[in-house]
Amino acid sequence: MSLNPFFEPSTLDYELPPFAEIREEHYLPAFEQGMADQLAETAAIAAAGEPATFENTVVALERSGALLRRVSLVFFNQSSSDGTAALQELDAEISPRLAAHDDTILLDRVLFARFDALYGARESLDLDPESLRLLERHHDRFVRAGARLAPGEQQRLREINARLASDAAAFRRNVRTATQERALVLDGAEQLDGLSADAVAAAAENGRALGRDGSYVLSLKNFSNQPELAQLTDRGLRERLLTASLGRAAETNGPLAIRMAGLRAERAAVLGHPNHAAYVVADETAGTVEAVDALLARLVAPAVANAEREAAELAKLAAADGITELAAHDWAFYSERVRQISYRLDAAALRPYLELERVLHDGVFFAANLAYGLTFTERPDLVGYHRDARVFEVFEADGAALGLFVADFFARDTKRGGAWMNELVEQSTLLGRRPVVVNNLNLAKPAPGEHALLTWDEVRTLFHEFGHALHGLFSAVRYPLFTGTAVPRDFVEFPSQVNEMWMTWPEVLANYARHHVTGEPLPAELLERMEAAANFGQGFRTVEYLAAALLDWAWHTVPAGQRIEDAEEFEAAALAKAGLAVPAIPPRYRTTYFSHVFSDDYSAGYYAYIWSEVLDADTVEWFRTNGRTVRESGEVFRAELLSRGGSREALDSFRAVVGRDPETGPLLARRGLA
Repeated sequence: MSLNPFFEPSTLDYELPPFAEIREEHYLPAFEQGMADQLAETAAIAAAGEPATFENTVVALERSGALLRRVSLVFFNQSSSDGTAALQELDAEISPRLAAHDDTILLDRVLFARFDALYGARESLDLDPESLRLLERHHDRFVRAGARLAPGEQQRLREINARLASDAAAFRRNVRTATQERALVLDGAEQLDGLSADAVAAAAENGRALGRDGSYVLSLKNFSNQPELAQLTDRGLRERLLTASLGRAAETNGPLAIRMAGLRAERAAVLGHPNHAAYVVADETAGTVEAVDALLARLVAPAVANAEREAAELAKLAAADGITELAAHDWAFYSERVRQISYRLDAAALRPYLELERVLHDGVFFAANLAYGLTFTERPDLVGYHRDARVFEVFEADGAALGLFVADFFARDTKRGGAWMNELVEQSTLLGRRPVVVNNLNLAKPAPGEHALLTWDEVRTLFHEFGHALHGLFSAVRYPLFTGTAVPRDFVEFPSQVNEMWMTWPEVLANYARHHVTGEPLPAELLERMEAAANFGQGFRTVEYLAAALLDWAWHTVPAGQRIEDAEEFEAAALAKAGLAVPAIPPRYRTTYFSHVFSDDYSAGYYAYIWSEVLDADTVEWFRTNGRTVRESGEVFRAELLSRGGSREALDSFRAVVGRDPETGPLLARRGLA
């Protein structure tokens, strides 16, 4: 057997992982050796005979775990984007072991004593601002992990953390399995009446890829309301599709959610917090549960009122078709009808102008050049982790090399739902590393020889995720702890949401929105109708989002010891209490497939999207009105915010750009809630 490719740093450009050499059997030995190496390194730090210094303790910890970091970054991207059965089994095995590994380090009393001594003397250490923040953040990590607790309490934390890691892996696996099993398999194209020709062809290609030649398969996206609901004319099929989506993993993940919420509440209590939300938000920009409560509560009533006005308009159209009560599976369909009738806007008519390659090169990359001077060159000589993963080298305006961007856009049976950004190599001047970042989307793969035509929402997702990629690519920090998107969760969505503005920026839109066959630009009157219809549907979108955010909040404000008997009943009661029990608008995610909060790291943090949107809407106004050119504004945004990672307080970076504290007015106007 050849040497494990993880055991030494990659010799490829930018230390891109050597995917051509990596095999599934390499992961477990690399994890085990990586954990052993880091434990030996941290034991040596703790046992050092000389007094603690910033270099021999804090910097030494930052340098530790190189092998573990390499394999972890690759594995968790791979298990999400191409998660075979073997990788899912390894996820279930390794996740609790990694949690225990972290606890071994963060609950080491001798190691913590060295950090505690340095923290107590921090004002006399003459550290530069980034180094001082590093010491403070590491000290805070130890304390939040329980380093000051009694041995019995620490042991209980170890048990809780291992169980939660195991449950999160099981939740992920259950969602993926249920999503695959609940795909709608149809025998004939006539059942897909209303879908565009390219969408029907994509469903046929999906069937072929899944081993169902001759069938048309609608695979579920990770959220509740499926995109096809807006076009399918068969009401019964719409109901089947939404029912399949809403019922995912109910039997398996309902009990898991109850147990995980209870364990998180118990852990928060052990650490001195009234509930898990209080524990989480204490380390975010929001700061307090009350601050989050106030923002969400302010939005509920006007959002529901907007949705009710929309519902009345939809109900009139539905009644003309003999539908006496507007159902959840009708909403998207009749919303599309309103856009067609009232705004003369047909979503299907947009798709020919939104071809993937043109949107990517002439939209996303063009905007990055406009604002930041970047250029992109595809590197077919560099191999990705999957044949659909393409590697681009990114260059500065002066031609200097910046990093690598990996684009993996198409859905497949082994990829989890949704869209996300990962780092494959984290930037750090301490370690001499430049960034390698990846964007994953779940676009329907077209039939061979056909173009991938996008919906307007998919264009938004492409720009959004690239905003995360820029956050990683522009990272210019010394220490790995602060790299790229290592910022508070209620701040991390802010730069990516700002990047969405370029999709409608006139110069950018005109450059990419062209017919994929004729090259004709998007007609001016169609653009005008899009702008006129921009606020229609905001009631639905805001209610859908708020229902999910407040559902997450309800699960994680439960105090320790409160017994929850049934996940579905808890969910219904939580939505009713929040004033969001709107039968025709299900939450964007129901509990049993709410992976953000039960298998990823957004527990008590889904509010982050709207919290970040306050900053985003304010910053977009700044870009439009500050008197600078786009390029000048981009340089300020990059230098003061995108490049800083977690190396200073997040809101200080915002203030350095905008010049003041954030204001909610632009958000309320954007959402039609002013």
